[in-house]
Formats: sequence, C-alpha cells, structure tokens
Amino acid sequence: MLFNSYIFIFIFLPIALIGWYGLNRYGHYKLASLFLAGMSLWFYGYFNVSYLAIILCSIGMNYALSYLLTKIPAAKRQQRETLTDGKTGLSPLNRLGLVIGIVLNLGILFYFKYYDFFIENINLAFHTDFNLKHILLPLGISFFTFQQLSFIIDRALGRCEHYSFLNYLTFVTFFPQLIAGPIVLYKEMIPQFEDTSRRRFDASFFARGIYLFVLGLAKKVLLADTFGLMANYGFAQTFSLDSVSTIFVILAYSFELYFDFSGYSDMAIGLGRMFHIELPVNFNSPYRSCSIKEFWQRWHITLSRFFITYVYIPLGGSRRGKTRMLINTFIIFLLSGLWHGAAWTYVAWGAMQGLLVVWDNLGVIGIQGREEKRPSRFHIPPWLGWIFTFTLFNLSLFFFRSESMLGALQLFKNLFSGSYTGKIYEVAAQLDISEIYVIRQALDILAPGAVTYIYLIFMFILFALAFFLIFRRNAYDRATNNELTSTKCWGICILFLWCIISLSQVSTFLYFNF
Repeated sequence: MLFNSYIFIFIFLPIALIGWYGLNRYGHYKLASLFLAGMSLWFYGYFNVSYLAIILCSIGMNYALSYLLTKIPAAKRQQRETLTDGKTGLSPLNRLGLVIGIVLNLGILFYFKYYDFFIENINLAFHTDFNLKHILLPLGISFFTFQQLSFIIDRALGRCEHYSFLNYLTFVTFFPQLIAGPIVLYKEMIPQFEDTSRRRFDASFFARGIYLFVLGLAKKVLLADTFGLMANYGFAQTFSLDSVSTIFVILAYSFELYFDFSGYSDMAIGLGRMFHIELPVNFNSPYRSCSIKEFWQRWHITLSRFFITYVYIPLGGSRRGKTRMLINTFIIFLLSGLWHGAAWTYVAWGAMQGLLVVWDNLGVIGIQGREEKRPSRFHIPPWLGWIFTFTLFNLSLFFFRSESMLGALQLFKNLFSGSYTGKIYEVAAQLDISEIYVIRQALDILAPGAVTYIYLIFMFILFALAFFLIFRRNAYDRATNNELTSTKCWGICILFLWCIISLSQVSTFLYFNF
C-alpha cells in the first residue's frame, strides 16, 4: 500500500486512527498495540501477501534470540558503549548470540537481495554456469533487517533489555517507517509505545502531523513525479542524449530523488505524529550543503547513524590514526552503495562518495565561516563549496540511476562531448501534464508551432521552483516551530485537494527499490 494512494488516505488511515485512539481511550492498551501491529501487517502484505511470511519469520527469529539472551546470567554480561575488534569483554554465550544474530539477519538479506548478483559475478569470474534464482526482492527488507540487527547487537552487548513480544512486534512493523525508513532504534520507539500519555489524542500534535503529511504528499505527487517524467525518458535515451539534454536529465533525476525521499520522510514523520509517535528526522535539506561530508550529515541520517554505530566504530573509527580513519570511512561508503542495490553501479556510486568524503576529511580545503575540527590549508566561500558539492553529487548520480556501468560511462561521454542536437525539446515535451492542458490546447489552435516552446518554458520554471524550494527551511522545522495559522491551514487544504486530483497516476517511492 502506498501513502500516495486513495485506499491508504481514505480507507486504511482513518480505520487505523479510529481503532488506535478508540481502543486506547477505553484503556485497552495491549489490544490497541495488537490492532496497530495488525494494521501495519495489512499495510505491508497489501503489496504481496507472501512478504508477510518473510517479515514474520525475521521477527520471530530475532525475538527468540533476544529471549535466549535473557537466560545468560547477568554477571556474565558487560555493557559497552562501542564495539572494538574482539575486545568487548563478552562471555562466550554473548559472543555466540552476537554472531548468530548478525549471520541470521545478514544471511536473510543476502539471500533475497544479493544472491543473484553474487552468482552472476561468480559465473563471470570463474566461467561457471550456476543457475540464478531470480528472487523477488521483499519490500523494505533492507530497512527492517537493519532495524532488527541494531536491536539484536545491542541485546548481545547488554545495552538494552528484552521486551514483550507485542512491543517488539509493534516496534518493527509500525507502518509509517516500515517500508523506507527512517531506520529507527528500539530506544526511540518502544518507550513511546509504553508511555500511556502518548495513547491520548493530542489535537496540536495531530494537526502538525497532517501538515507534514500533506507537504510530503505534495513533494511526491506534484514535484517528484513530474521530474520523474523527464528523468525516466532521458535515461531510456542514454545513447542519444547530447550535452545539454544530459545536464537537464540528470538534474531532473536529482530533483526527483530529492523530493521523493524528502516527501516520504515528511509523510512518515507526519503519520507518526498522527498516532502521537515521534519518528527521528531522516532528511535535513541536504542540497544546501557546502561539502560532501556535510551532505551526508543531512541525507538519510538514520542510515549513516547505523553504519557509524555498528560498522565504523567497531572497525576502529578514528581512534587508530588518520590513515585507518580514512580507510574506515571509505569502507562505510562502499557498504552504503551496496546497501542501495545489488549492482556494480551502486558500488561505483558508493566508492565515489567515499573518495569525496575522504578528500573532505584530509582537510585540504575548508569552508569560510564554518567551524573546522582540523585546520585547512585553503578556504573557499560557502557558495563555491555549494557549487562543488551539488555538482559532484549530481555527477555521481550517473552511476546511481544507470542500469549498467556502460550506460553511466556513456552519460559522462555525452556530458563532455559538447554536442547539441535539440534533444532537450523531447525531454521537455515529457511534461505533458494536466496543469498546462488548457494552455496547450489553446496554443494548438492559435499557434501550433509554439507548443514545443511552452514545454521548454514550463521546464525552466519547474527547475527554478526546485532550486527555490531546496533553500527554504525544511518542512519539519516549519511544522514544529511555526504556528499553524488559518491561512496556512487553508493553504494545506488546497494543496491536499490538488494532490488528490493528481493521484490518478500513482507511482511508488524510489527508496522502495532499495
């Protein structure tokens, strides 16, 4: 089920809200949690019923392992703030539980997401002929696997306690964050579900949740999907693009990705607030960043947090010298690239991001007016840092979006060829949307030759709007810190109606593929 669908907005969400607050109102707290978990499983199983068996098996195995860890005598446990190479001071049983938890979770993820990729490369490298399974990737498996992996690691290390199965089930399946994040931690969610004060309806919290949800819906439906029309066409025409059209196609995909993920993040937090649950911020205006390092402190924040906590720090972090720190950083981004997809294009994208962050960490160039942890040899103004950061990230998207390395390299070739064939008009013509229907029909009658130019003008207006929006305060800050005036409420109502009218062509979120 999609957030941006009629069945979700007009059927699923009202039922979930009425059931949740209705049961809690009469003190049926456990029944309310069970109801919410059941609704979340309906939400998940709506895509494919067979997915339910996978997520329930994953939940059952992790919960059983957590229970077994409670049987280890407390005297043998030792709390640790960090993981360090084999120096955790864990008992053999704790260490065994840790290994089993990691192997089980990553094994399931590997089988469904990476098995065919692994076999393809084995066949290519050793000239073998192993059969591919063509396994259908379960929705959200990367997200709920990492969520449970963080829990089971902390259980083995004695950082957290064992919870009731109902609380654990609700924590994993809570539908606003189930499919595409944020990757939440047990300590962020379970205490909120156990807090009975959060079971009561809060009008202010609910209103701000609606505000965030509608803003996110508008980003997805009105912006991301519109940019997607140009991006999808352009990447399907990779080998016929000229330099100019290549620039606009990659910008279109860049803004599609930005508003798609930003919109989902706003909608997830907004839905959480409707249930009086606070989800962590996962997206904080990354296209305003003046360095790649800053960019990754703003984009997919909870994924970065997971890799830093459970991979970077265990590898030694920055405690073992600068060289080791740079190597660890690069490893993190390689893994991040592979996390996004089982293809060498994603690995290349991750490697490029890792090299750029390593360059930032070397401290050769700093940003004027910014506090630097280590002195830099040269300093550049923030606007120049922004240009470099935005340009380099967009160049990396050649790898991220392309179906193959050959396609990515062709885009680089197109970009630097200096060619112009007028392909930009075909790219702009993909913006044949209902919002400009009347103008297009009038021009077809009065000046047929001008129709092509109206698409081009609309494209430029759309890009100008996108650049304007990325420099505004993000939706979360506006929803949290600003008063919801009557003018804003009327504006949100109009925006919501506009989105509902535009839902005739429902599209999935890009991060569903990861």
